[in-house]
Amino acid sequence: MKLRQFGFIAALLLAASASGSGVMPPDTIAVREPVASVSVVDLDGVADVDFGDSESELTRRGILRTDVDACGPTLAGHDEISPIFIEDRLVLLWAGDPVRTPEGIAAGSPVAEVRASHPTVRELQAPQGTYRFDGLLARDGDRAYLFLHDGQTVRKVIAGYADWAHRLFIEGHAPC
Repeated sequence: MKLRQFGFIAALLLAASASGSGVMPPDTIAVREPVASVSVVDLDGVADVDFGDSESELTRRGILRTDVDACGPTLAGHDEISPIFIEDRLVLLWAGDPVRTPEGIAAGSPVAEVRASHPTVRELQAPQGTYRFDGLLARDGDRAYLFLHDGQTVRKVIAGYADWAHRLFIEGHAPC
């Protein structure tokens, strides 16, 4: 092979490599979960886990895992959901993407979708000077969804007892 042919092939390989590099469109970066594998959190809880269940009962049933390297206990089969217990009782579920509400709202959903699905939603303003998100509290009896958002997009979905969701927003706690 002549030096000129080698240089030409090397230039083609370099051009092909460069054309394939760069920033990928946002929709192609994240791998979307198949619809069947997406967890749904509602105002009762999540599959096999209900609000009010005791920490000890969930551990006995093998649903609550404390043996994983996380900031707290996790739910078996629901790594994207953080349970929050008060006095041994499950009061809130802090859910990340791809967990959805029955209405299809998840982290990444537009705030307008929350308002359309929950017309009586209550606006909660984060304290000035903090790095916390504003909230939308969608209450139904003693239960509620708390949607933390940046004004345009839902960033976190929290479900559980309404008083505890509101208190979490006011006090500014997270599962970690």
